[in-house]
Amino acid sequence: MNKALDFLKEVRVELQSVVWPTTEQTVKLTVVVLLVTIIVSFFVFLIDSALTKGLELFFTLK
Repeated sequence: MNKALDFLKEVRVELQSVVWPTTEQTVKLTVVVLLVTIIVSFFVFLIDSALTKGLELFFTLK
C-alpha cells in the first residue's frame, strides 16, 4: 500500500511540472487534426472508388 501512495505522490509532482497547452493552441491543433483526417479520408475514398471500378471492369471483361 505504501508503494501505491508513493507512486501517486510522484505522479502528482510530475503533473505539476507539465506545461499544458493553452486553449488557443488546443483549438488550433484540433482543427489541424480534423482537416488532415478529412483530407486523408477523401484520398482513401478516391483510391477505394478507383480500385472498385477497376475490379468491376476487370471481372466483367472475362
